[in-house]
Order: sequence, then structure tokens, then C-alpha cells
Amino acid sequence: MSSFKLERRNKIKASIRKNVSGTAEKPRMSVYRSNTQIYVQIIDDVAGKTLAAASSKVKSIADVKGTKTQKAEKVGEEIAKIALDKGISQVVFDRNGFLYHGRVKALADAARKGGLKF
Repeated sequence: MSSFKLERRNKIKASIRKNVSGTAEKPRMSVYRSNTQIYVQIIDDVAGKTLAAASSKVKSIADVKGTKTQKAEKVGEEIAKIALDKGISQVVFDRNGFLYHGRVKALADAARKGGLKF
């Protein structure tokens, strides 16, 4: 990735993180998108702990044939299921400097459909 794009994303990320923080009651759902994979974590920033995580590298999702967007939807469904099992129903969405469209939007919509509120 060119340094210009990385610098731009880091500036956007810093401006988002200035306002978005996770607590025990409403943790932060952070998304990272690479060229081939997508990762999501639910984080309690006060305690500094990751409460739940999912990615497209998990065997059940990696084996599914389809586009990267379809895999992102599966990751969104998976994180919603994991979070609800752990008693987390509300989160704060952190898009981590990525534009809210494509895979990031697909993941967020699937997580909402799975029962998470944000």
C-alpha cells in the first residue's frame, strides 16, 4: 500500500478514535480489512481486553466459496453470535479508518442482522 493511502487512513483512524471508546457496558467493535481477509474484535478499552474476535481465517468461514464481501457477511454473523453468547448486545462501531462501504458495510449490516445494536 502506498504511504499516502496509509497516512490518510491513519489520520482518519485517529479522528475516529478521538471520539469512539469502548466500555464494559458498550464495548468497541473494531474492524480491520486487509486485501484478502477481514478481522473484527470487540474490545473493552477501559480494561484493555479483547472480549470477542472473529475473522475470515476461521475454518468454517474460510471453507465457504464466495466473494470477499460474502465472507465479510459471514464474519459479521459470526461475531454477532459470539457476542450474544457472551452477553454483549450493544457495541460502538469503529471502522478503523476504512470507508464505510463494501466489505466493512457488509460486515456491519450482518452483525446488525445477527442481533448487535450500534
